[in-house]
Amino acid sequence: MSNQLEQLRKQLDDVNLEILESINRRAELVQQIGQVKNKQSMKKFDPVREREMLDLITSRNEGPFENSTIDHIFKEIFKAGLELQEDDHRKALLVSRKKKPENTVIDIKGVKIGDGNINHVFGPCAVESYEQTAAVAETVKSKGLKLLRGGAFKPRTSPYDFQGLGVEGLQILKRVADEYDLAVISEIVTPKDLELAADYLDVIQIGARNMQNFELLKAAGDVNKPVLLKRGLSATISEFINAAEYILSRGNGNIILCERGIRTYETATRNTLDISAVPILKQETHLPVMVDVTHSTGRRDLLLPTAKAALAIGADGIMAEVHPDPAVALSDSAQQMDIPTFDAFFEELSSLERRLK
Repeated sequence: MSNQLEQLRKQLDDVNLEILESINRRAELVQQIGQVKNKQSMKKFDPVREREMLDLITSRNEGPFENSTIDHIFKEIFKAGLELQEDDHRKALLVSRKKKPENTVIDIKGVKIGDGNINHVFGPCAVESYEQTAAVAETVKSKGLKLLRGGAFKPRTSPYDFQGLGVEGLQILKRVADEYDLAVISEIVTPKDLELAADYLDVIQIGARNMQNFELLKAAGDVNKPVLLKRGLSATISEFINAAEYILSRGNGNIILCERGIRTYETATRNTLDISAVPILKQETHLPVMVDVTHSTGRRDLLLPTAKAALAIGADGIMAEVHPDPAVALSDSAQQMDIPTFDAFFEELSSLERRLK
């Protein structure tokens, strides 16, 4: 009896090894199919093809397993193969942490983003005048900060809203940056303006509405300037990562990812801040991640708690809007902090940073 049991167990071990060999052989074919699909920009999951394979398999099933059991087993095998394709895709991406395990650190006029220290970006929603921008720059400088934001080109939902000062706005930013020894960040919306903007800006921002403007992404990849890339209004994390890949694939690896809220059914805030995106992006990519608390909430009363949450979950810094007199701002007046509010906001944020160290 014991000899028979041992023989059966030996046969079972042999079959297990045969199954292992077949599964790994299948996995190699799945990887090859995934590579072909990537080249042709095809979706990895094809439900019609899966059903065809399952029908073929169950049609040849002679037992003792029921078809439903065979169906379940092979669905798990198919799922593992799909995950393998997705894993291979992540490994292949230049922005992937599997491609580059160490953090990308970006030097902006001596400020290092992504080295484990926290750095912030503050400034008005739109550059309206030299006096307005300089007032914010002065308070930013007084806090020992280096990065100033301000919109010169403003893509707006309505064509009748303030569209920004354009080149004049860039010139004001450059003047203020030189006077206060700051680095300036501003959004560029068309490829043709990138070369011009490079003369005025230290960081090129690509806004949410242009996250999948692929020609702009490619042009930003050709410019020797850091890029702050904001997540699109309804973009998945995968789409966000692939937008960054467009930039890096052209040679520019100085990319800062910025979570700025996504559009959901919720109306209590301007957008819904996807706070979980921060650790996911930091696990999946080697790029620094910032959080824009102004555009994600659209509410001054939520800026501080969401900023604290962002830092607590591992963001490399906060982006928020400051205006000397938000009541008369030409854009987004309800969400910008005045300078006294900003002073209190920054004091609270600094206190949290000290506790997190």
